[in-house]
Amino acid sequence: MKSLMSLWSCMAEEFAMRCCTSATRDIKTVAGRIEHEGLSFFAITLADLGKAVQKWLDSGIVDSSQYSAFAFKRRQGHDTGLPAFLWGFLSRVFDPVSGVLLEDPDVEAIYAIRQLTLFFSKIALPEESLAGNSQEGRGRKAVTPLRERRAMSEFLECESEVKYADSILDPAYMAEFKNMSALLFGDVFSKVDRDVYWDRLVPKHGPGAVADRLSSNDKWASRTWTRRLDRLFDGRSYLLPNRHFADEGADIDLLEPGAEIPVRVISVPKTLKSPRIIAIEPACMQYMQQAVLRSLLSAIREDGFLRRVVGFDDQEPNRLLARSGSLSGSLATLDLSEASDRVSNQHVLAMLEAWPHLSAAVQATRSRKADVPGHGVIRLAKFASMGSALCFPIEAMVFLTVIFLGIQRELSTTLSRHELIKLFGERVRVFGDDLIVPSEYVLSVVDELSAFGHKVNVSKSYWTGRFRESCGREYYDGHDVSIVKMRQVLPTRRQDVSGVIATVSLRNQLYWAGLWRSAAWLDRFLGKMLKHYPTVAPTSPLLGRESALGYEFQRLDPNLHSPLTKGFFVEAKSPQDHLEGSGALLKCLLRSNPSQWGLPSLFRVRRNAPLFDSLPSVDVEHLERSGRPEHVSILLGWRSPF
Repeated sequence: MKSLMSLWSCMAEEFAMRCCTSATRDIKTVAGRIEHEGLSFFAITLADLGKAVQKWLDSGIVDSSQYSAFAFKRRQGHDTGLPAFLWGFLSRVFDPVSGVLLEDPDVEAIYAIRQLTLFFSKIALPEESLAGNSQEGRGRKAVTPLRERRAMSEFLECESEVKYADSILDPAYMAEFKNMSALLFGDVFSKVDRDVYWDRLVPKHGPGAVADRLSSNDKWASRTWTRRLDRLFDGRSYLLPNRHFADEGADIDLLEPGAEIPVRVISVPKTLKSPRIIAIEPACMQYMQQAVLRSLLSAIREDGFLRRVVGFDDQEPNRLLARSGSLSGSLATLDLSEASDRVSNQHVLAMLEAWPHLSAAVQATRSRKADVPGHGVIRLAKFASMGSALCFPIEAMVFLTVIFLGIQRELSTTLSRHELIKLFGERVRVFGDDLIVPSEYVLSVVDELSAFGHKVNVSKSYWTGRFRESCGREYYDGHDVSIVKMRQVLPTRRQDVSGVIATVSLRNQLYWAGLWRSAAWLDRFLGKMLKHYPTVAPTSPLLGRESALGYEFQRLDPNLHSPLTKGFFVEAKSPQDHLEGSGALLKCLLRSNPSQWGLPSLFRVRRNAPLFDSLPSVDVEHLERSGRPEHVSILLGWRSPF
């Protein structure tokens, strides 16, 4: 606890010097609150203040009626317009008496307020820290069991709301939804529909967990398939390498719909207030979801307009538009709550209705049931939760369709694709649940999203002021005010490997953010723990301090004559996971170039499959070791400093 308080105090003093103010009283306030409230003050109370400030920036005035965690400064017996806490910084942004946003606010002070309040908002803390004790645990739990149970209950409540939204949706809206989605994605859906019809899909397994609880390599030897999948995708074609293994087809276990393995709903750390809920898919479902995903992404990338308005792997276009919106005010950034969990399967069925083969493939690879802790197995109304390979692209297409429906409704006219490209090709962008829309249509878009059962997160959506946020970047009036966030508590010993790695990363992020005094504080902290803590380049495998002045080295490699530095480096090995037989052959064939080998099929060869990996894997141990490392260690040795 003392180390976190010391780091925050150092940061506050550094910002006070940069903003020509004092943080002495703020530091005393934090020290007192921490003593009584524990670490939740840092992770929840301060974070709530930071979020409130962001809304004040958007609305242009401090709203004291909606925030009471800190007392407002009093003068002559009356409250002024600003909280007493961080008053020196806030008064450089808002008028001290009225609370109105200044005509020319200090951007440096805005950055300081955000950094000081939101620094711990994503930290993973031991459960006992929430009770207010001062011991620093080494656990990594982010929420209490009570908050986790509440999150599961909210998951079920969201399901009920999806069903209700389906029941009250005007059929005319659904007809417009079908037309708009066909206008936007008709060519894409036709291409993927042909890929499904001609059996040109290429599946793969990912590195993550599956509901079957199979290891990474065991997935390739799995012989579990579902009857729903088999109607469209012959299990022998996809689970066996080629026709020479036809005798193993008798071992395939075809699960009837009632016997299918449900997705396993779990929570993963997000914030102290609530965890993130995801669903772990069965291996066979995930395997074929990846096959449909390859074809879908390939078709979208071939469409010049869709490449500009929807993204799946590059967040930079969203960030550039958010910056532009903060300068001109012409673009709004919207964020959705429970985005994936509110995409109704009825909307997906309507969107794909005219493409029967694609629709059948999407429905066959969709899990219908979920095992929710404390609530048992339930039937799903949503399309899919996070965890499905198709969740991200499908939700993006649904959101994009609804956005253009909202714009079209505001214009009171039917838009052609040519008009969409000409008028909105550079003004609309969707990346997951991060939406960017023209400000003049934002209210209509919000109404349309609500009509289709989606919930706009008002606390993280901006369209009236000069603050914008999208894809992890925040901007005010064109200035980047994005901050560094602490992810784990500081380690107390070198054996806390994840803590050491996270702290070294934090130090380097603070350094490149220009917080050099705070970075120096962490240098002193880490220097006591790591005997060898060299200056290295950002690309070095060593755990060290990065610097704009270059790197240091102690000697040259006797064979390569390249610089070497002594320090700690991370070693993470995949767990032992032996794979042999037909499963090993199938993995090797699908990891290599399908067009060279011929894709695995018992009865036909799928040629010209989209989005295959062009080169074989260079991991020579992938049949002996596979999956995410279970243990990470740091070792001392000589490595390159760059």
